Amino acid sequence: MNITMRNEQPNDYCHMEEIAREAFWNLYFPGCHEHYVVHQMRNHPDFISELSFVVEVDGQVVGGIYYTNSAIVQPDGSEVRTITFGPVCILPKYHRMGLGRRIITHSIEKAKEMGYRGILTLGYPYHYIPYGFVGGKRYGISMEDGKFYTGLLALPLYDGAFDGVSGWAKFSTALDSIQETVDEFDSTFPSKEKAVTPSQVEFEKAVSQLDATEY
Repeated sequence: MNITMRNEQPNDYCHMEEIAREAFWNLYFPGCHEHYVVHQMRNHPDFISELSFVVEVDGQVVGGIYYTNSAIVQPDGSEVRTITFGPVCILPKYHRMGLGRRIITHSIEKAKEMGYRGILTLGYPYHYIPYGFVGGKRYGISMEDGKFYTGLLALPLYDGAFDGVSGWAKFSTALDSIQETVDEFDSTFPSKEKAVTPSQVEFEKAVSQLDATEY
């Protein structure tokens, strides 16, 4: 199996939107919006094309990762620049082959080379702890409501990157979506059935869980 990674190109766009749809369909809620987010973020000023990669297996694109600018808004209103990845998607038939790990690791190393301070992301801790992420609480980084959730994770990209920094995580509006707009976009794809799944119940619990860790 020959695995390669490269920056996404325009001729990948439609295929990657299809992959995102397959990867996230019914995962967090009935249907998904990640394929629409991928579609809209490419033209957003926060999009970081240099850090957006696809992974190929034997010459076929089977997944990708996307980055946008984000920030930590400090108590005085000043913003400390960070970056955020997501969506990260791999075609389901290629799951558990280490492709997600490889493309995440590849992008993190590129972000370090480019001199970025740190990465903020939202997700399940067990997915991202292996890469060095810890709860945002460790660095005094909360959500906008001032609460520290287990799903808000931070990774400094050099020693002391978050020293003297605290505040709330501000994510790009490139990640926002309106259901009506998503539905309209989704209508251009082959029909898929929306369903309620156990993973959605797990997700609902996870997004409200507060970080009780003593760092």
